[in-house]
Amino acid sequence: MKSQIKYIELKSSYNDNGPAWIGMVSFSKSGKTLYFNNTAFQSLGGSGIAGNYFDVETDDEYWISNPKKNLTDRHRFGGGTIAVEKRILPEYLKIIGRTELPKKGYELVDVDVNIPKERITALENERLEPIEFDARLHFKKPNELTIEELQFLIEDLNSNEENSIYKKSRKSIKKRRFELEQELEKR
Repeated sequence: MKSQIKYIELKSSYNDNGPAWIGMVSFSKSGKTLYFNNTAFQSLGGSGIAGNYFDVETDDEYWISNPKKNLTDRHRFGGGTIAVEKRILPEYLKIIGRTELPKKGYELVDVDVNIPKERITALENERLEPIEFDARLHFKKPNELTIEELQFLIEDLNSNEENSIYKKSRKSIKKRRFELEQELEKR
């Protein structure tokens, strides 16, 4: 797994004063997911409000970039301490061309080096498995439907019933919905 030192700053709800780190980021095989501090990030592809990456689990926006040699990683109107991961200090000092970390504005910290691959994969697979229903469900008998299909159809019929402008169609929708609700109660 490829790794690289990056600057990471939380942008959501913080403007330019969010928590920030200089740390070792690991990349997935495809390079589409970055891992840092037991968190997974994916690119916003230019659609972010203040960030260029988002936390896969929370959708918070982050700014992730290469660390700057002149120590201007934070936005010029931002502020706050930047946490530097202890294990990468020698490499980071080489990047910025210094022998020691500046005392002001930086602190050394330990970060969680676990890579949450299994947790993120499970989350992504949940998102990839939508329950797909098609119009043919409406023609099946109630006893031929699964519980998920029954629930889907009941919700769909509720919506159709509310939006129907004709009394006759509302009546037939209500009748079908009632049949499905009875079948669902049986199970």
